[in-house]
Amino acid sequence: MNAPIQAPKNGAKQQQPRTAIAALWKPALVQAFAKLDPRQLKRSPVMLVVELTAVVTTVLCFIPNPAVSTGLAVQIALWLWFTVLFANFAEALAEGRGKARADSLKAGSQGLSARRRAASGQFETVAASSLRRGDLVRVEAGELIPGDGEVVEGIAAVNEAAITGESAPVIRESGGDRSAVTGNTRVVSDWLLVKITANPGESTLDRMIALVEGAKRQKTPNEVALDILLIGLTLIFLLVVATLQPFARFAGGDLPLVYLVALLVTLIPTTIGGLLSAIGIAGMDRLVRLNVIAKSGRAVEAAGDVHVLLLDKTGTITFGNRRCSALVKAPGVSGKELSDAALLASLADDTPEGKSIVEYLRALSAMVEPARDEVTAIAFSAETRLSGVDWNGRSYRKGAVDAVLAWVGMSRAEMPEQLSREIDRIAQSGGTPLLVAADGKLLGGIHLKDVVKPGIRERFAELRQMGIRTVMVTGDNPLTAAAIAAEAGVDDVIAEATPEKKLARIRQEQGEGKMVAMCGDGANDAPALAQADVGLAMNDGTQAAREAANLVDLDSDPTKLLDVVQVGKELLVTRGALTTFSVANDVAKYFAILPALFAGIYPQLGVLNLMQLRSPQSAILSAIVFNALIIIALIPLALRGVRVQAADAASLLRRNLLIYGLGGLVAPFIGIKLIDILLTALHLV
Repeated sequence: MNAPIQAPKNGAKQQQPRTAIAALWKPALVQAFAKLDPRQLKRSPVMLVVELTAVVTTVLCFIPNPAVSTGLAVQIALWLWFTVLFANFAEALAEGRGKARADSLKAGSQGLSARRRAASGQFETVAASSLRRGDLVRVEAGELIPGDGEVVEGIAAVNEAAITGESAPVIRESGGDRSAVTGNTRVVSDWLLVKITANPGESTLDRMIALVEGAKRQKTPNEVALDILLIGLTLIFLLVVATLQPFARFAGGDLPLVYLVALLVTLIPTTIGGLLSAIGIAGMDRLVRLNVIAKSGRAVEAAGDVHVLLLDKTGTITFGNRRCSALVKAPGVSGKELSDAALLASLADDTPEGKSIVEYLRALSAMVEPARDEVTAIAFSAETRLSGVDWNGRSYRKGAVDAVLAWVGMSRAEMPEQLSREIDRIAQSGGTPLLVAADGKLLGGIHLKDVVKPGIRERFAELRQMGIRTVMVTGDNPLTAAAIAAEAGVDDVIAEATPEKKLARIRQEQGEGKMVAMCGDGANDAPALAQADVGLAMNDGTQAAREAANLVDLDSDPTKLLDVVQVGKELLVTRGALTTFSVANDVAKYFAILPALFAGIYPQLGVLNLMQLRSPQSAILSAIVFNALIIIALIPLALRGVRVQAADAASLLRRNLLIYGLGGLVAPFIGIKLIDILLTALHLV
């Protein structure tokens, strides 16, 4: 058996650099003070409570109290204000990364004009902001497309770098799945007649700007639920702290109001309360860096809970068009003779398959190709199913098995047995076999197949470790579908898929309580995209698909769905990890402050002073300082997100409890003790 000639692998796409935080900290610091406005802080109830306690403590600084020195009261008030400012700084820093991109997008669209067709049929120049859905505009080479639309006439190359960051132009033409264009992209050749599909404020660019401007981001259901939890904990601790003074009075003691205020702030979940907005905004910013537009934050969070991924085979798992993957020689034929003949026979074949054969063989063959005017080209046609050239008195042909056999005057039974077996093997594996002949002599075969993208199998393996099942959706017959599914490593396959089949499968999975994600680009994908919990549409797909989906990928890369799932999981895990850390913090701070407060009233509580803090004043101030500093220490983690490893939910939970639960319990014991030693050494208490 002849060994097939293997194709070279493609290189991986490089990632784009991230926004430098260093350039954003100064405006974020200014915004931190601006956000002290209670009307803004009401979006974060926990931090609003901290600000109110800071106001109360500031007022108490001017009221003499023999039990509390003015210096200690001032220090507590300052650290309470710092706590609020640090939380505001984290949110402003997260917003700043998005707003920097929003400003650049806005700058590119200011003053944009359009050539709109009037009722008379003539074109008039108007401001792009005046365009409405249904308007027809003509865009020529060098001009910016004034708004989202569909190409109704013409074909042109379009540079979409302003939106996607990719400088290589793409072809846009009327009809089919490549007719959608995005506003603020530039036509670099020819011209297009575009029908505007979005009113002002509704375009892809407008949605992108609104998405990256964190202040306009709506809270997701998960954030709302977490807010309710934090408010509940705050009310519980408020009730607890309010009852401490009566207990102290009953025992013949007294607790200064400043101490009670400090205790309240350290017990309520200020850490997660201060970072919650920053976590959400940073999560959306990571999605924007992937060039994915989210119509709702709910879709991003749903991606983090996905159990099943439905992925279209063509363009997602495979490259799309069938490509040449190997040559098979007939007995007595050399590899060079076969490759040279196959290359010559494919020169006039302008189909994607023909081009892939030429590309494949040029990388392997050193032959000098004839010029186009030196050969008589035989173009491929559906009728003959052959292509080739006549050159130097010789004829070279390539095509379907039966077509080439008829050309050489041979029946299938007369084919060399070894070559016949290879042709059957190619067909049974789901590939497409072609034959190559020259001057009536059969030289060998070509193996065309859907080439699985490099690394896709490993990515599916990672998803499987996370507990996510992958399902390949294809219109191929079951035999071909099974062969590609086995090579790609998917868990299940839907062969001969129709819109009804896709929709039924999604509803079946959802009926079993599973979250389902789906990606697609055609009009026939629209029902499934609308039904799925997470629907990712390609930006260069049909208008129906983009409207049905809740996520739109500006790069039109279907494998991006895997990255969206990763971002969704990072967002949920980051919230969970920092919530665990915050709650665990409260346990340690309880042992720091409560024994110090009641040691004079109930000496027996001194046994709970596990940290051996020097004095009640030192204990209270140390806890307040740690409470403020831990927020700024966790800002990088909130912005970057907790990295999600390939593991199931139970493993992730154990990991988070070990790292952030145990870490949140131990860190305050160490931090508060060190601050206590420092404050005492500096004689600040």
